[in-house]
Amino acid sequence: MASRSGWRRWATRLAVVFMLLGVALALWAALARRFAPVSDTPLTQFDAIIVLGYPADADGNPSPRELASVTEAVREYERGVAPRLIFTGSAVANRFVEARVMSRAAEAEGIPASAILVDTRARDTIQNACYSERMMKAHGWGAAEVIANPTHLPRAGIIFSHLPLAYHMHAAPPLEPGSQIGSDAASAMEILKTARYLVWAREMDRCQP
Repeated sequence: MASRSGWRRWATRLAVVFMLLGVALALWAALARRFAPVSDTPLTQFDAIIVLGYPADADGNPSPRELASVTEAVREYERGVAPRLIFTGSAVANRFVEARVMSRAAEAEGIPASAILVDTRARDTIQNACYSERMMKAHGWGAAEVIANPTHLPRAGIIFSHLPLAYHMHAAPPLEPGSQIGSDAASAMEILKTARYLVWAREMDRCQP
């Protein structure tokens, strides 16, 4: 009986320790997001606008988050922020390649195909960042504006801050005020993903061929 009660005490202590570690990690991630870098350059014009992917809907049409990012990228392109757009994202959540869905939407909004590049390999934000940076380096480009939805942007900013690229983060607002692009569930998931990145920062190595 004594050994069983002793085991329960140890199990309770371990549970408390793991709970405290989880809270500490969540706080670390939340603080990292709160103070995430948004730019490392004073530039207002760039070589390219990088648009981070998000899954299309089940029919292959742009999801609200995708369309918000594309629409904001088109606005920035038309403002003369950059002469080209880079869409990045593979087929992660379904069979539709995110970068291709977004590039078609951009063309439908009037962007010429000659001003569009696509990266169809990236399966997460780390790969979005380093595959886009490699593409830019191959063309001799060194500065980019990065567009993503507001909840995604802090984690993306942390990741882009580790790349040899002049960058500025730019949030894509929802197309309809009051939409759920910045929902509590999405924010909580982004905190978890940020914590995962902070703990396993060397995942950057996944960009290697």
